[in-house]
Formats: sequence, C-alpha cells, structure tokens
Amino acid sequence: MSQHRSPRLFSRGTFLESSRIAAVLRAETTGGFLLIAGALIAIVWANTPWAPSYADLRDLRIGPESLHLDLSLGTWAADGLLAIFFFVAGLELKREFVAGDLRDPRRAALPVAAAVGGMAAPAIVYVLWNLGADGDLTGWAIPTATDIAFAVAILAVISTHLPSGLRTFLLTLAVVDDLLAITIIAIFYTDELRPSYLLLALVPIALFAALVQRRIRSGWLLVPLAVVAWALVHESGVHATVAGVLLGFTVPVLRSEAAGGPDAGPGLAEHLEHLVRPISAGVAVPVFAFFAAGVDVGGLSGLTDALTDPIALGIVTGLVVGKTVGIAGSTWLLATFTRADLDDELSWVDVVGMAMLAGIGFTVSLLIGELAFGTGTPQDDHVKVGVLVGSLVATLLAAAVLRSRNRVYRRLCEEEGIDADGDGVPDVYQRDHRPGPTGL
Repeated sequence: MSQHRSPRLFSRGTFLESSRIAAVLRAETTGGFLLIAGALIAIVWANTPWAPSYADLRDLRIGPESLHLDLSLGTWAADGLLAIFFFVAGLELKREFVAGDLRDPRRAALPVAAAVGGMAAPAIVYVLWNLGADGDLTGWAIPTATDIAFAVAILAVISTHLPSGLRTFLLTLAVVDDLLAITIIAIFYTDELRPSYLLLALVPIALFAALVQRRIRSGWLLVPLAVVAWALVHESGVHATVAGVLLGFTVPVLRSEAAGGPDAGPGLAEHLEHLVRPISAGVAVPVFAFFAAGVDVGGLSGLTDALTDPIALGIVTGLVVGKTVGIAGSTWLLATFTRADLDDELSWVDVVGMAMLAGIGFTVSLLIGELAFGTGTPQDDHVKVGVLVGSLVATLLAAAVLRSRNRVYRRLCEEEGIDADGDGVPDVYQRDHRPGPTGL
C-alpha cells in the first residue's frame, strides 16, 4: 500500500525536463556574460573624457518619421529589442504552465507565490524610503524585477553542484516575474492610451495566432506580422514590449494530433524559442544594457550624492532586503500554512541564498526607471546608480552564501557518485528515497 507524501518545495523535475532547463540555462549564461560586458563598456565609456560621444550615440535618432518611428537608438533598444526578450519570456511562461513540470498547480504555486512576494516586498521598501522623505513614489516598481540572464551568469560562476530544483526555481521565478513586470508597465507606466491603435494591433496578432495554430513557421509570414503588431502597440501608448508577450502567448506548445500529439516531440513554441533565444540573449539584452547602463557617476562624490537620494536608497534596499524577505518569506509561508515541505536534499539557507540572487535587478529595472523618470534626467541617473549598486551588493551576498552551499553539495556528489551505473541518467533521478539534509 503506497503512502501519501506531501508536496515538496524545490523538488527536482523529471530528467527530461531538467535536461531542457539545463540547456536553457546554458544559453542564458552566455547572454548574461554578454549583458555584463555591455553594461561595463557603457559605464566605463560614460565616465571617460569621451562621455559626450556615448550620449550622442545613444540619442542618435533613426527611423521613418512619417510612421512616428524616428526614435533614438536607446529607445529602439528599450522598445524594440526588449520586445524580442519578452517574446521569449512569453513562450517560456506558456511552455512551463502547459507542458513543463509546473503544469501541476502544486508545483506552480511556489514560483508564483515567490514572484508575487518578491515584487511586493521591494515595492513596499521603496515606498517606505520615499514616503515623507521628499522622495518620488513614481519609481516604486523599479526594484521589483529580477534579471534572469544576469542572475544565471552569476550562478554559473559561483555554483556547479547546487540541486537542479533551485536552478529550475530561479528560472521559473524570473519568467513569472517578467510577466508581472510587463503587466505593471502596461498598467502603471502608460501615459497616453490610444485605444484605436490597440484595437488595430489585435488584427496582426490574430493573424499571427491563426498561422502558428496551423503550425506555420515561415519567417516571411510571421516576422512582418510581428513587426506590424509591435508598431501598432507602440503607437497605442502601451509599452511596445507588451506586443512580444502577447505574440508569445499565441504560439502552441504541444504538437497537434495530426503531427503525433504531445509525445511526438517539441512543439512550435519550443522550436521558436530555440531560434529566437540566441538573438534575445546574445544581441537584444546586451545591446539594451549598453545603452541603458551608461551613467556618469561623477567620481566618489557623485556616487555619494546619488546614494543619498531616497530614490537610489529605495532601489538598493528594495533589491537587497526586499527581494530576500519577499521570496524567502513567501516560500516559508507556503511551507508553514500548507502541507508542502522543503525537499529532502535542501536547507533553508539554500532558499535564502537564491532569494538574494534574485535581487539582481537590471534589464527590466532600468527599463522601468526610464519610463518612470525619463531618459537622461537626474532621477534616471540615480536610478541607474541604485540598480547597479543594489545588484552588485545582492551578487556579493548571494555569492557568499551559495558558494559555501556549493562546496557542501560538491562533497556529497563526490561521496554518492553521479552516474554509478553508467546508464546516462544521474542516479538521483532513479532513487525513490533520498537522504535528508543531515550535515547540510
């Protein structure tokens, strides 16, 4: 007679699902290093005697003026290239909840709850810093986002043996986080809504959906429709990256019955994700980071002035304290008030370390900062300083915790053996009963 077992928080997925997650993380890792490189180049350039040339490049306007698309290169990066990033996020989110391990509501509850807690707590921290301190509440959403590419790149450097459940959790948390962030952008950072253009945008989106539902994958048909949808959403006043998410949601995840059904292999969503993710991680996000991260710090005195601004202080503490408390706290509440238990091979220190790592807010945080205060304004410069400092502090704290945990798990892997029977499947996926966290 089988014994009922309560749900496990951060339990590993199936071997096939974990293998797919590993492939995604490898791609994100490469993109993360390129993102860091782009940001560093921008910061160094903006603090040299050649800083005006950086500003001139960022503000260079190109595009058809007749279509209201004569935008600066910085705006093209934020509105155009990030739409590619959010298209991949839409594909990934739909795939996770339709065909991934998170189609189980019990598994989905954790990253959703953690993402909500990890966005609410930083927003509250920011508001508390700026409320009554002559601050500006407009940027309350800036510290709510997690940068998956940046976080995964750091994770690749500091970790080799952390359990796969934690890595899967970080990826899924960030995907849900992106969805909530783009929802916030659409609702709270839309200055002037033009419903007619928004209604017109539904036409190319519907045509795109009709084609992908028929499993038509021709770029000559899909790309022009996506570009038209993006342009119309941009003209509507809603941030154009919303178009990327909407288009991603229309793509079917499972194969049709005529093509063999769900067991016949990857569906169209995974195919498009495989094609577009390198463009997103390798081009779109690093180029945006290059144009968004360039801030003239003004030396030590300028950095000190920026960090005395309640806006920057709210962002730093939101990313470092708010993210950690929100994610780890919501996870603890889920474990306390439900029948879910922490997975046998994990410790709560692991959860806190991963929550700290989620405090790396870069791409979407910088985007929201530009939308809240305007590109090139003093407040936007302080936002960039706050995001950079907060992300750096979160990285250092997470590295200290996770590197020590990584040493523990590496020792356990050496003691237990990873694939002792040589069948190509790690032994941990073939054991029904795993050792508890003794010694962890």
